[in-house]
Amino acid sequence: MRTLKFLSKITVIALILLVSACNSKPKTQQADEKSTEENWIQLFNGKDLNNWDIKFKDHELGDNYNNTFKVEDGLLRVSYENWDEWNGKFGHMFYKGEFSNYKLRVEYRFVGEQVAKGPGWAFRNNGLMLHGQSAESMELDQDFPTSIEVQLLGGNGTDERSTMNLCTPGTNVEMNGELIEQHCIVSKSKTYHGDEWVTVEVEVRGGESFRHFVEGKEVMYYEKPQLDPRDAFYDKLLPADGNKIVSKGSISIQAESHNTDFRKIELLVLKE
Repeated sequence: MRTLKFLSKITVIALILLVSACNSKPKTQQADEKSTEENWIQLFNGKDLNNWDIKFKDHELGDNYNNTFKVEDGLLRVSYENWDEWNGKFGHMFYKGEFSNYKLRVEYRFVGEQVAKGPGWAFRNNGLMLHGQSAESMELDQDFPTSIEVQLLGGNGTDERSTMNLCTPGTNVEMNGELIEQHCIVSKSKTYHGDEWVTVEVEVRGGESFRHFVEGKEVMYYEKPQLDPRDAFYDKLLPADGNKIVSKGSISIQAESHNTDFRKIELLVLKE
């Protein structure tokens, strides 16, 4: 009996040591292993713009106006170094395909100065355009794709300015069972001043719900993304069955007058 008890104690100690060893792995290593297990898709490969389509206002699909979207030093950059001043040419870069149920994780930062004559609201401003129309379906002179915009904002060094807000070009959502027709709604996030990297995530559940996270903390929730009947492109985009709930669509990022770097854009497909 003493021998059995002794062996049992050894077994328990061994298990405790094994668990401790697993938990003692660096957080980055644990995160990398989790990402591998969950099969995150790297939308940005760190090398080129393969699988992305570019559309600028008043330009044909595929015209990377002023070489605004580019890859440098392993970063995807929205760069205004070749612009003399802002001229209203809003740009978007679309990842190929449509997505419905997923998590989207992005690491971004705002850098440098805004291009001359850029609109005040677009200072340190970019966005993740989700459940959007396709790049091919945009009109030549269209400013923004009809979509749910998860707005990325940076601070001016002084004032409060949250990130991961909601804007709705051509769409509406519901909050607490109420239809929200207001164009932009601020999140509960803190303000990020300067050029620091910020990690954000969106959990998208088809036509049911969206959740916004900043550095792992939930800052916004809403439901039932839908086309806005007041929008000029409503009739064009409304499906034949008349269902205005948007349950899938494109993913794009913006170019609207401020330099922005992305070092990670990755997606995890979720089960419906």
